[in-house]
Amino acid sequence: MNIQAEVQVGPQGRVVIPAQLRKLLNLKPGEVLIAHVENESLVFEKAEVIKRRLKARFAHLPQGMSLADELIAERRAASEGENET
Repeated sequence: MNIQAEVQVGPQGRVVIPAQLRKLLNLKPGEVLIAHVENESLVFEKAEVIKRRLKARFAHLPQGMSLADELIAERRAASEGENET
């Protein structure tokens, strides 16, 4: 799936994604893409692709575990330790 297409940046910074790429990626009019810079390249991604990548990245964590609650508990314990000294 290595399709390349030349695009031109318009006067207001707009870029048109070529039809062959829109079809390949099933992009619909009005769909929102997330843009970011990666290794000096501009990358556009669907939000669902980013969500899948993040879920895979944190899949090793136990279900139902709240990282926020765990961090708060650690901070409270550290604070209590500081108050005792």
